[in-house]
Amino acid sequence: MGERRAVSMADVARLANVSSQTVSRVANGETSVVESTRQTVLRAMEELGYRPNSAARALKRGAFRAIGVMTFTLSTTGNVRTLEGIVAAAAVHDYAVTLIPVNAPSQDAVRGAFTRAGELAVDAVVAIMETHLASDAPAPYPPGFKVVVADSDDAGDRHPVVDTDQAAGAASATDHLLDLGHRTVWHVAGPESSYAAQRRRDAWRARLVARGLQVPRVLHGDWTPESGYEIGLRLADEPSCTAVFAANDQMALGLLRAFHDRGLRVPEQVSVVGFDDVPEAASYIPPLTTVRQDFEQIGRLCVEQVLGQVRGTGPTTGTTLVPTQLVVRASSAAPGRTGARRPRRA
Repeated sequence: MGERRAVSMADVARLANVSSQTVSRVANGETSVVESTRQTVLRAMEELGYRPNSAARALKRGAFRAIGVMTFTLSTTGNVRTLEGIVAAAAVHDYAVTLIPVNAPSQDAVRGAFTRAGELAVDAVVAIMETHLASDAPAPYPPGFKVVVADSDDAGDRHPVVDTDQAAGAASATDHLLDLGHRTVWHVAGPESSYAAQRRRDAWRARLVARGLQVPRVLHGDWTPESGYEIGLRLADEPSCTAVFAANDQMALGLLRAFHDRGLRVPEQVSVVGFDDVPEAASYIPPLTTVRQDFEQIGRLCVEQVLGQVRGTGPTTGTTLVPTQLVVRASSAAPGRTGARRPRRA
């Protein structure tokens, strides 16, 4: 037997007793078709198993109704939730999302990703550029692409940037602990290569300096609970450490475990504040005080701005910062509420 012939638009038109042009308008989602006729065409499509040729439709329209999303990794909470926000917002506009991995934080890898984007059926690109490139040169965003950059401060003069207000969020976490009466705040920062980690660290330091307080040495983790745990074991031996601001909730989780293992009570002897407000943060022991990021809003703005470029109505430069919210739970309290910190080990 020969291969079954693919169902054509003409087949649908014959079954529905309409013109091929009407079938085309229904397939393209045009609103000029009478509702009863549209339903007849849709039933005919379903009965025959007709699937519109999206590539041909895209060539005819000059658009694929797809957005490419570039990212270095999906192993971090911020990247995954930003991607979720982009996918949800794209669906509202009837756009698909194509993931374009960038295999290394380098100029060549970013250029290669844009080359792949040019070969894929995408109308525009959202680049989640949370990591500094190995070179000091700006990220190579080629001309001709519709691009919005998320989680970066490296492109606002060349492309629109959408990001959480990292500095305000970190400042609110630091001020919260200081306003409770802590003499200073220690900081567990993210990787030095991260834009977000850098901005949170700088804002933490700026708040301590502005209030004339001691700035403890920075301790860098890698976003994981394991790195938070290792740092927490060291901080447990610092008698002056009564408050810690962790640059994300995962490292804060590691801190909580380390303090528990060393017999330190949270928040009675040491307070902990995180950043992100992951869904599990309210179920930590104790529930975690943290800074909430609105990833849904970030995704929506990325999609709206990049589609605005596609339509010729959106911004082509500038930075949009999405506000954060401090969520106070049980992991932060005034210092020395119950007992004093243990002395440093000999």
